Amino acid sequence: MQEKKVAGFFLEIFIIVAVLGTLSAIAIPRVGQMIAKTGVVAQGSELHNVQTAVIEMLCDSNTRTLEPVGPTADMNEVLTSDTPPLVLADYLAVDGGSLSSGSTYIFDAHGKVTQILR
Repeated sequence: MQEKKVAGFFLEIFIIVAVLGTLSAIAIPRVGQMIAKTGVVAQGSELHNVQTAVIEMLCDSNTRTLEPVGPTADMNEVLTSDTPPLVLADYLAVDGGSLSSGSTYIFDAHGKVTQILR
C-alpha cells in the first residue's frame, strides 16, 4: 500500500513538472518579445518627449533658434542662441541632464531632432 502512495506521489510530481515545462516553453519566448518591444516603445516615447520639450523651449525663446549640437545624450548641452541661453534639460525631467534610453540626439538650429538608437 505504501508503494502505491509513493508511486502516485511521483506521478503527480512528474505531471506538475511536465505542465510547468510546457508553460515555460510557451511563455519565455513571449516575455522576450515583450521586453524587446518595450525598449522600442520607450525610445519612441523619449524622442517624442524631447521633441515636445524643444518646441516648448523654442516658443519661450526670443531668437527661436538652437545652437546646433550632437550627437549627445546630455540635454544640458542643448541651448538656444538667446543671451542668457535656455537649456533643454530645464524642460525635461532628467537626472543629471541625461535621458534613460541610452539613445543620443542631434539638434539643428531650427529645432529638428534626430535620434540615434543605441
